[in-house]
Amino acid sequence: MVDFQLFGKSSLPGPAKHVVWITASVENGCEYCVAAHSTLALRARIPEQVVAALRAGKTLDDTRLEAARRLTQAMVAQQGWVNDTEIEAFLAAGYTRRHVLDIVLGIGMKTLSNYTNHIAHTPLDPAWQDQEWSRDHAGV
Repeated sequence: MVDFQLFGKSSLPGPAKHVVWITASVENGCEYCVAAHSTLALRARIPEQVVAALRAGKTLDDTRLEAARRLTQAMVAQQGWVNDTEIEAFLAAGYTRRHVLDIVLGIGMKTLSNYTNHIAHTPLDPAWQDQEWSRDHAGV
């Protein structure tokens, strides 16, 4: 499995890391990772409504977390070709250019894991069962 220590040590705030993990996994349609990271986010005390919105690809009420969600979603959907307006909106929410690169790192690591799970048809661990997710019913 992919080693997440490098992203874990990045300068991106903890809640935003969960946003990146879940958003990238939703965009990549990884049922395993959405369930796993939803569980981990809830354990990290990310509010349930935030996790539910991320799983559904919906806008977050928290402006700062929404900026991380939007940039992550745009980067994955556009394969990194985000426009300057997206970057400026992210920076205006209080993030730095280093945080932009942190998101790139998180997406890269998450995509490796997502694609591996797709190819391996990784069965969902019992620990993640309560947060089971289907890309067919995600609303994105």
